[in-house]
Amino acid sequence: MKTRLISFVSIITLAWGYDVFYLHPPVQGDLPWLIQRQGLYLSGLWAIALMSLVMVLSIRPAWLEKPLGGMDKMYRLHKWAGILGISAAGLHWLLDMSSDLIKSWIGKTGRPPKGDLTEFAAMFRSFAKDSGELIVYALLIMLVLTLWKKFPYKFWRYIHKVMPVFYLLLVFHTIVLAPANYWMQPLGILLVILFIPACIASVISLAGMVGKPRQSTGTITSIQAHNTGITEVTCKMDTSWKEHHAGQFAFLTFDHHEGAHPFTISSAPGSDKHISFQIKALGDYTRQLSGKITVGQKIKAEGPYGCFDLSQLDTGSHQTMIAGGIGITPFLSWLEDCQKSPGNIPSTDLHYCVRNADNDPFIKRILQLCETLPSVRLHVHQSEKGERLSAQKLAQTLGKKSSTSIWYCGPTSLANSIKTKLKKWWHGKFTFHQEAFEMR
Repeated sequence: MKTRLISFVSIITLAWGYDVFYLHPPVQGDLPWLIQRQGLYLSGLWAIALMSLVMVLSIRPAWLEKPLGGMDKMYRLHKWAGILGISAAGLHWLLDMSSDLIKSWIGKTGRPPKGDLTEFAAMFRSFAKDSGELIVYALLIMLVLTLWKKFPYKFWRYIHKVMPVFYLLLVFHTIVLAPANYWMQPLGILLVILFIPACIASVISLAGMVGKPRQSTGTITSIQAHNTGITEVTCKMDTSWKEHHAGQFAFLTFDHHEGAHPFTISSAPGSDKHISFQIKALGDYTRQLSGKITVGQKIKAEGPYGCFDLSQLDTGSHQTMIAGGIGITPFLSWLEDCQKSPGNIPSTDLHYCVRNADNDPFIKRILQLCETLPSVRLHVHQSEKGERLSAQKLAQTLGKKSSTSIWYCGPTSLANSIKTKLKKWWHGKFTFHQEAFEMR
């Protein structure tokens, strides 16, 4: 993600540098004024480019999943592009306000002339400038609410829906106030290339069409609440539902006021259109879910999504699967899918990390599924008995194997520990697959 963002911002910066240092180098102005003027332009370009990326990613384009590594990676890129874009907009505003400070310091002498505006742009200059300033205030407030995790999601979601309007106004602000010569050179072409898909995405979002081609309706056929705070929901989907792969997820909407939430599909792919979800009580919405939904209720599912795809494993290589708590759900789907052809399963070590296996709602089912799969070795790690999984323990399991593919679903802290410390205890090669989904 960092590489993609740095590369994206670098392209914008290089296009700006090509204009400033080659096509139209400033011929007048004192250094403080030149820095303020070009900093104003560059920060504005960063802001509008990053917000264009945010808008394109916001409509969940499925064709970008593979290039970007999955929908979870796309959401993380969306989040950080938004944070950086709003930060750049804040810097743009501060640089604009700094003109009064520079005037008090060295006066207006040496201030470079403003870029020529077209006759059309000159008509709307005042409105574009004032609206841009107000939008920056609104975006900064939105950023605070996004980072403040305790702010209720259902209210944040409605505030977030205003973003396409803000973006379209920012495009108007840029078109009106950017130097006229931008639009006759590579920088202007680059902006147009960014604006067109982002404006289309804004219209799609405002029309409520996000994810529409991948949406299906269904009916809840069973609800089972476990005493561990997990609710199992099974739904019968209509014929438009596209069959998922083990490890994928879907956005579920039980209540249109609450909106869609992502949940991993825990059932095996099949032709009967039944899909199941194991939903853990992690917040206000999921804690109250079992009491709000009923058998026979209509739901909406969007998907399937995700590149955490366990259906295409290399049967000739060793697989290591690590599940922490509710992170077992993608592996439940895989284990059930394996029952169709148990002889074609790759050599696999499945590590299941739980507090106490005696109280776990999945352990009995997992043991039953693994009994029919001779190539799958189950390792249960109970934290209440001091049996926590570590990189050292994982290395002991791998032994003298030369390589493995690690599939991880669980707490981020354990994932980071394994990725950074495994090489200390084990000298083989590994690839690490992890899905870390956050809506905000």
